[in-house]
Amino acid sequence: MVRYNPKDWFGLVFQFHKSDTFRQLGWVLLAFTAFALMVVAVELYFFDNMQFTSTTAIHSLLGFVIGLFLVFRTNTAYDRWWEGRKQWGAMVNNTRNFAIKISAAAPGDEVSLRYFQRMVPNYVFAFKEHLRQGINFSELMDLSESEKSRYEAAEHVPNLIASDLYARLHKMYREEAISGDQLLTLDKELKSLTDILGACERIRNTPIPYSYSLFLKKFIFVYTATLPFGLAFDFGWMAVPICTFVLYVFGSIELLAEEIEDPFGRDSNDLPTDDLSHKIRNNVAEIIGLS
Repeated sequence: MVRYNPKDWFGLVFQFHKSDTFRQLGWVLLAFTAFALMVVAVELYFFDNMQFTSTTAIHSLLGFVIGLFLVFRTNTAYDRWWEGRKQWGAMVNNTRNFAIKISAAAPGDEVSLRYFQRMVPNYVFAFKEHLRQGINFSELMDLSESEKSRYEAAEHVPNLIASDLYARLHKMYREEAISGDQLLTLDKELKSLTDILGACERIRNTPIPYSYSLFLKKFIFVYTATLPFGLAFDFGWMAVPICTFVLYVFGSIELLAEEIEDPFGRDSNDLPTDDLSHKIRNNVAEIIGLS
């Protein structure tokens, strides 16, 4: 995630970064400029004396319609981004709550406390990479050989870690390190971790409906491809940069929506899940307080 000062609006106008839409659309814009230049040249040199009905009004109406589609597209994408941020905020809060409650419930069970201090952040790091379609085991802290072999063989590592956390919690109950009421309280906090994972998987695994995305892309293509034909007689050679700029605007909005609708990756506009995971690890270590 790019960190910036949103109040420095003038500086942001001249800011470029690797995922800037102009860079991604560069070759498309060049090809379209050549196409628009050819269309305008043919119309001005070969059809200049012929009378055609202007299509500017039609394109204006279609531009309004496509604008509505793009507004809906960006709103739904941002809703997904914000929902992902809320879920990660809940993950930060719930891991803190669990660490506070387990350290207060069993202050004398140092072995279990060390386990939770190690494995709760490991769950978060596995959860982070699971949403990116892979697990980086080098980020998981102090795994034993048996744990590492089990997790490497697992298809869903966060689920397996959650099962181990539950198993350790019930072992503490059987050993009477915690009471039944404390078990129920701690169970709610562990359950919330799985609920958050499920919500984030829902966001990642449910893209915008295929038909809607396909129609919008076709609409943008047809609209911009026919725009030079409609503007050539009204704007002359200025129709070329105008049409290219319209394609840049519409294409950029669609690219930005595609990027933020899956907010768990490594793109510049994705959520800072790496930073949040390290924050959780530091918070849990500070709360439980075992070196």
